Amino acid sequence: MEKYQAEFDHPLWKQLTEKAKGAGHGGMDFIQAYRLIHCLRTGTALDMDVYDAVAWSAVVALSEKSIAGESIPVAFPDFTRGKWKDRPPLGIVSG
Repeated sequence: MEKYQAEFDHPLWKQLTEKAKGAGHGGMDFIQAYRLIHCLRTGTALDMDVYDAVAWSAVVALSEKSIAGESIPVAFPDFTRGKWKDRPPLGIVSG
């Protein structure tokens, strides 16, 4: 991991590692809150939209359905109806 971390570690993580030390979930809670506040202050589009939110929320219900069916596979709905393929990359991810 160390071999690749310097090259591929996310720039936001590199920038905030020291500030995030000791925060919940290994610092990720701090970074998510930092990023949300930054986007709101600067008028930048949020990193998460309603489609992301519903996909994250669906995991619990779909897991319950799978477990109730003795671990049967459950199809994960495409809430974007295929439009995820045409979404532009986030600026924070693409550089």
